[in-house]
Amino acid sequence: MLNFTLKQLRYIDSAERLGSITHAAKEQNISQSSIAAAIDSMESELGYSLFIRTPAKGLQTTPSGLETLQLIRSFIDQSQHFEGEIKSVGGEVTGSLRIGCYATAAPAFLPPVLKSFTEKYPNISITLLEGNMETITGFLDNGDADLIFTFDQTITKHQTFLTLFKAPPYVLLSVDDPLVKQGTVSLTQIYKNPMVMLDLPLAKAYYSGLFHLLDLQPNIAHTTRSAEIARALVAGGFGYSILNIRPVDYEIGKSGYVILPISDNLQVQNFGLSTLSTVYRPKIVQAFIDHCSMLRDSGVFSKLIVEV
Repeated sequence: MLNFTLKQLRYIDSAERLGSITHAAKEQNISQSSIAAAIDSMESELGYSLFIRTPAKGLQTTPSGLETLQLIRSFIDQSQHFEGEIKSVGGEVTGSLRIGCYATAAPAFLPPVLKSFTEKYPNISITLLEGNMETITGFLDNGDADLIFTFDQTITKHQTFLTLFKAPPYVLLSVDDPLVKQGTVSLTQIYKNPMVMLDLPLAKAYYSGLFHLLDLQPNIAHTTRSAEIARALVAGGFGYSILNIRPVDYEIGKSGYVILPISDNLQVQNFGLSTLSTVYRPKIVQAFIDHCSMLRDSGVFSKLIVEV
């Protein structure tokens, strides 16, 4: 039976994250010898090395160490949830929450959600993880996130999905584009024009598929992995683009581009919250899910949607 303490596991986790016993000691506010002793003790218990120590490069995690550290982090996270559950018995919901969010949606979607939730539950800590849809799904499956915000196209049979709003695709045009005067636009009107494509896993396939369903081939002139850059390129006259979530700072006549709904009958994605169906939900996680449902029902997310 392994003999270790939660404090030792936190020392080891800190050393791996920072790649240095010295830096870990500073973060944990203890001596370097205490960090080294925790690593030595764990390696002795396990019978294999977690790290390779070199004077010039600090700590390098071994392949076995990488797997072990993932388990250690999962255990630390569960212990934090346990602590929060204990403190919440008969009192206010507290604890830590790890949230993954699709990066292109995060700037518009997360601020109002987090602001209202932390005002209601001030005694919590939140860790944010961002990435493309494949990346954040991995965060959830690997236990790095308690829940993720994403589109429903990424959901697997091991996950549950709560729809927060439908996100119809819309077109971004330069303010000088003559199609702006129409109020709406069809893909048949723009597919031959230069397109600025959001080149992220799953996203590119979805946007290209909108054209393919109409037997059209988009003229992709520029690609970017950033929705912000896509909007800047459209404003600069480099072509049109297609996105799903309306930026909160969009102002007609002031943003350098114009957002128009698409008149075609297209596939609409749902944006929402996903959790693992096989994992117990701590009170803090369920409280956050309930809060998001309340915000949805009160219409908070309507300003992110562009409809015909």
